[in-house]
Amino acid sequence: MRTDRLKLAANLTRPLLALVAAFALTTLALLSTGVSPLEAYRLVLFGAFSTPVRLSDMIMLAAPLLLCAVGLSITFAGGLYNLGVEGQMIAGAIAAMVPLRLWPDWPPLLLWLLAGLSGAAGGALWALLIGALRRYANVSEIFAGLGMNFLASGLALYMVLGPWRRQTSASLSGTDLLPRDLWLPTIDRLRLAPAAPVIALLALAIVWWALTKTRWGLEVRAVGLNPAAAGRLGVAAFRRMAETLAACGALAGIAGMLQVVAVHHALIPNISSGIGLLGLLVALLARADPRWLLPIAVAFASFTVGSIQLPLTLGIDSAIAGVLQGALVLFALVARARVR
Repeated sequence: MRTDRLKLAANLTRPLLALVAAFALTTLALLSTGVSPLEAYRLVLFGAFSTPVRLSDMIMLAAPLLLCAVGLSITFAGGLYNLGVEGQMIAGAIAAMVPLRLWPDWPPLLLWLLAGLSGAAGGALWALLIGALRRYANVSEIFAGLGMNFLASGLALYMVLGPWRRQTSASLSGTDLLPRDLWLPTIDRLRLAPAAPVIALLALAIVWWALTKTRWGLEVRAVGLNPAAAGRLGVAAFRRMAETLAACGALAGIAGMLQVVAVHHALIPNISSGIGLLGLLVALLARADPRWLLPIAVAFASFTVGSIQLPLTLGIDSAIAGVLQGALVLFALVARARVR
């Protein structure tokens, strides 16, 4: 009994210490700029809830962020570090634009469905290229993913300045806006498209069920623990790895589609806005556990939206939210390493 209590106390103490260390590091960074840490934390932690518009912005950021984090939880379960999620999100956004530009007169509901399917297919195929490089060229998915991110960014820039350039003149601000009928419906006077968080929550529920309640999920986790042993037990290890990459890419591609039809209403060069890499931090902090992905994704989205007020209010860069997010992940990983 005493041993159990000590283990429980240790399990509660380690996350708390990581949290304290992260805030201590961020506080030092704030003090070096000469601003009040309390005022900065007030804006970062609660700024996203100060007005309905900011709250809607936070939700619209949390939706694609959650989709990417959920997808990464699948690849982490399969033992893969899919750092190419950013490129898969961009590829999904480009693919989603294809039916929207080819058939703009079709019924909006049909076009949204086609855009979602195209985005998922684009992201999945982009991810499978990483799997092919690992399988046939012996290139780590980490390096392949990073390289594919740059390639996807270049492709998006080419489409914006080339084939899909604005009718007046090419512009780095993006393509022409989609017809307003093709924008995902939003709540009046807000920038909130209710379909976006619904899609993200549905994806979270499906992935949680697939990983924990199905034979497929069991095999994926077995491959993640030991591919060779799983193979000896009859599990098609590479096939499961490819499926996890495709599933992650599909979810990231849907996130890219939402950026097109619900946020920017066009393709812009920076369509991913760093959401894929932020999703990587969410998945790392949650240890790829689907139960923790939602609260952490909401927290990180709140930090990001709240920090936007820092330059105007305190005269400091909004990147301080990234310092806090990165410190949380860093010290959480240090705590886990100490346990091991």
